[in-house]
Amino acid sequence: MMMWNEPSPVLVGHFVRLVPLSTDHVSGLELAARERSTYGFTGVPTTREEHEDYVGQMVALSQSGQALAFAQVDALSGDVVGTTRFMTPRLDGDRLYAIEIGGTWLARSRQGSGINREAKLLLAAYAFEHLGVARVDCKTDARNERARRSIEGWGATFEGVLRQWQPSLVAGEAGLLRDTAMYSLTAAQWPAVRQELERFLYS
Repeated sequence: MMMWNEPSPVLVGHFVRLVPLSTDHVSGLELAARERSTYGFTGVPTTREEHEDYVGQMVALSQSGQALAFAQVDALSGDVVGTTRFMTPRLDGDRLYAIEIGGTWLARSRQGSGINREAKLLLAAYAFEHLGVARVDCKTDARNERARRSIEGWGATFEGVLRQWQPSLVAGEAGLLRDTAMYSLTAAQWPAVRQELERFLYS
């Protein structure tokens, strides 16, 4: 597979810095995850061991070209406040034409702060303007109304619900399949979406 994710970027905004995930972020992630007793539809590590395993898995996926995982760092405080990543790259030969933004979670204290929406701006800008993709995917559990509102809020288009699409991430639903709400953003849409995101965040 083409190593589309090298060199690993640091993406810098007003509210958040997206830094390639490493073992240096384990303690910060563990602390950020303690701010919520449950993430509902989102799979988030809880124990120190789970965070170490998660970071190890994400680093391995990044090194193999299957993902590019970031720590979300509060640009003002320097605190690690969550993660996000590029995933499921789709290629035609050596040409990367689509990528997914997903695997996102954020500490409760930073929700509604602008960090999540700016992170999507940074990631989408990198995908369309640097990687040259034609499409960015984003998806969530169809029951997750909060995530769906968030995805729609940063400009992605709802495409439909894929029934029984993937294993559920909800506690107590091991072995069950979930319906997945699928969203996308295309290169043709991106200039207008970028303008609206920047107006919302910075004006």
